[in-house]
Amino acid sequence: MRFFYCIITLLLLALMALFTSCEKDDAGGEFYNVAVPIVKPIEEFRAMVKISEPRAITEAGKIYTYGDYVFINDDQKGVHIIDNTDHRNPVKIKFLEIPLNTDIAVKDNMLFANSAMDLVVFDLSDMNNIKEEGRMKNVFPNHNSRIPANATFVDSDNFNSETDVVMGYLMETRKIEMANEAVWGDAFFSNSDANSAGGSGTGGSLARFNINEDYLYVVDQNKLSVFNIAGLRNPELIKSEWVGRDIETIFYKENHLYLGSSSGMYIYSLEDPAAPQLKSMFSHILGCDPVVVKDDIAYVTIRGGNACGQEWSQLDVIDVADKSNPQLMKSYEMENPYGLGVKDDWLFVCDGTAGLKIYDTKNTPNLELTDHFQDINTYDVIPLEEVLLMVGDNTLFQYTYKGNEINLLSSFSLN
Repeated sequence: MRFFYCIITLLLLALMALFTSCEKDDAGGEFYNVAVPIVKPIEEFRAMVKISEPRAITEAGKIYTYGDYVFINDDQKGVHIIDNTDHRNPVKIKFLEIPLNTDIAVKDNMLFANSAMDLVVFDLSDMNNIKEEGRMKNVFPNHNSRIPANATFVDSDNFNSETDVVMGYLMETRKIEMANEAVWGDAFFSNSDANSAGGSGTGGSLARFNINEDYLYVVDQNKLSVFNIAGLRNPELIKSEWVGRDIETIFYKENHLYLGSSSGMYIYSLEDPAAPQLKSMFSHILGCDPVVVKDDIAYVTIRGGNACGQEWSQLDVIDVADKSNPQLMKSYEMENPYGLGVKDDWLFVCDGTAGLKIYDTKNTPNLELTDHFQDINTYDVIPLEEVLLMVGDNTLFQYTYKGNEINLLSSFSLN
């Protein structure tokens, strides 16, 4: 019997030791994915801007057009310039190496581009001899919000915003007490009826840059910044004010700015172009949302899933006749929409992997699907006077308007 009790005692002691060991491990924390910034000194970063010969694109981003030229962002790397004089035979002519670039706008042969925290200006008056004309330093937030999706924490101990720029991230697995829990919350940038005004070029609906007369308007994740660009080579930052969280796009129409965010649409009056005034904020379901406007109707695509919001996606038709009180008229189910554009009685929706959808808007809010180009992954679109430009799958597609039909004119691989 004594032997039996000894065995029981030893087992109990062993179990206690095991639990004690587990508690020590638990006290050490659990393992998490930590994003560690890859940094570069600011002066080295600024010296990386170059005008180079054409090259294959890595990841096609936003699209912009000015005169006979099409500009396509190579996400975070720079801008490809394409001579589109012959719509059937576009030709790459230059690549602007602009690190951490996502957006551009052009006015009177001067191109404005973001490069992390700076605004860089290029002279395009001679396409064979493009020059960097100037740089406004530290006008945007200095951080890189392209944090890997599977990261729980960001360890920014080796990053000093006064001296460094974050170029990317390395992923490490660490116990939680080793991670810096302060994950950055800000992000800069994660046509006839297109996104243009005055003597400037034309951007798509996903743009964060917009020019109206002598002013450049830029949105980052929570602010609207206004630049006076009358001097072109010497832009002046007039103001930068808080708008809200998760601001994503900007669209100009008839003296108003329409800002798309993950939670709604903001309308600003440009009665004083140097000082935009908030008129209203229209709330919608959570999702990534570019907006375009024709007459008194705004069309908004709302993409769900991933970091955008709920799982479903839709197209909203909104009455904006009263800028102080926009009203939802009707919603349409979508697959995974990105950019959109409107021209005459046509609404073009880039529904991601579901292709390009074309709607007749004559009976708005009752839209009629009149054409559907499937089997292409679409991203953004610009309806011009004679052709429709669309980018997707690292390809520039061009369509013609013929009567009541839209026909493919050319497809140009950017690879």
